[in-house]
Amino acid sequence: MIPAKKILLSSLLSASVLALSPALTGLSTAVAAPAVAGLPDFADIVDRTGPGVVNIRTTERVKTGQPQAGADDEEMQEFFRRFFGVPMPRQQQPNTPNTPRPNRKGGNAQQEEVPRGVGSGFIISADGYIMTNAHVVEGASDVYVTLTDKREFKAKIIGSDTRTDVALLKIDGNSLPRLVIGDSDKIRAGEWVLAIGSPFGLENTVTAGIISAKARDTGDYLPLIQTDVAVNPGNSGGPLINLKGEVIGINSQIYSRSGGFMGISFAVPIDEALRVSDQLKASGRVTRGRIGVQIGEVTKDVAESLGLAKAQGALVQRIEPGGPAEKGGLEAGDIILKFNGTAIERPSDLPRMVGATKPGSRATVNIWRKGSARDIAVTVVEIEADKPAKTEEKKPKQEATPNSLGLVVSDLTDAQKKELKVDGGVLVESAVGVAAAAGLRAGDVVQRLNDVDIKDAKQFNGLVAKLDSKKRAAVLVRRGDSSQFVPLRPSASGN
Repeated sequence: MIPAKKILLSSLLSASVLALSPALTGLSTAVAAPAVAGLPDFADIVDRTGPGVVNIRTTERVKTGQPQAGADDEEMQEFFRRFFGVPMPRQQQPNTPNTPRPNRKGGNAQQEEVPRGVGSGFIISADGYIMTNAHVVEGASDVYVTLTDKREFKAKIIGSDTRTDVALLKIDGNSLPRLVIGDSDKIRAGEWVLAIGSPFGLENTVTAGIISAKARDTGDYLPLIQTDVAVNPGNSGGPLINLKGEVIGINSQIYSRSGGFMGISFAVPIDEALRVSDQLKASGRVTRGRIGVQIGEVTKDVAESLGLAKAQGALVQRIEPGGPAEKGGLEAGDIILKFNGTAIERPSDLPRMVGATKPGSRATVNIWRKGSARDIAVTVVEIEADKPAKTEEKKPKQEATPNSLGLVVSDLTDAQKKELKVDGGVLVESAVGVAAAAGLRAGDVVQRLNDVDIKDAKQFNGLVAKLDSKKRAAVLVRRGDSSQFVPLRPSASGN
């Protein structure tokens, strides 16, 4: 018997075909329908690539008697570190021998090796180099690698890079099954891909899906590949493979609100991962360049206020004192349009370009300042830990009438100028109206109005009085160590 729903569907389809037939026969040339291909069969790919994918388990040496986290708890901790969501249910994990070890510093304290976490990786050379995620091996005392043929090796961590979440391991072996490396620059959205790994310790698990986006900007040092391939804790470090059986990425993160897979996962592009692993192999670390600026977004309103054709580039919010940018002549409020001739479309483009530049080399930075573009040469130095921003003391508010931007300002003292390392500007004593609505507050420092540097309160209020109430003005505001353009439209009533 044919179900009623199928009969109805068949009838509708038949009616549609009959209704369209006269129109189709009247066409001299018909557009050919795209060929319908069947779903891909991943079996052969898995047979070829599976042996090159490894299970990675890590252990930690702890003193006997102190609280110990089992493999289940460590997977949850990995989830907290790398994923969004809530803890997962406890899972059964492979056993790891707990071997008491004497404390070499003396005394009766003992150490034992306890399970720490489970992840994945893949072999990239026949002599035993393995790629995985940095967070898989972070904090581990020992790392063990298990192949699909059940051989187990103790691995050496050659190096890891937390900014890209890439780590390189080495095991002693010869003629090991390695994976073929692909080209992540040539991937396309909609392309079929598969992942092989050990989610929750379930070794050699295969999942498949498509590439959802080629270069998803996450604000880190590289854009990630977004897919809908099912990835869970334990998949971390495993390969993302295309239909040619080539590795195009390292599965690294997921987005989840529930704790489970929600159709969004991210992989590190293999091209970037290889650049990192080459440095790790050569020196055990990754060197990156920096120029000493803190940057922000150039909004459409700011771009229009400053005369830019479109909202692009990176707004310089803060200059590191004594850093390459300050020495080269960059200023807070500059908009970086190009770096070494390459356009900056989004603020996140700049740190990637600078980071990929060899420390010690000279770079040309094209900026927009006061209505015109100019080139500035800077010397790139090696990246270092960010320095905490300083907080300025705020002066008491004074009673005064706000100007048309809603600001009451006062002159900076010589001590304040010295502390801020500025020659001019005015201190915001209070903010109301449009200024308050835009987020300005007492203690902020106004450095520039449109293309004019601010020297004192009298000059600033005079310039504000001449503003057109129909146009937004770009006000460069400094808070702490950061500067930001704030578009404000003067109020006709002055408050």
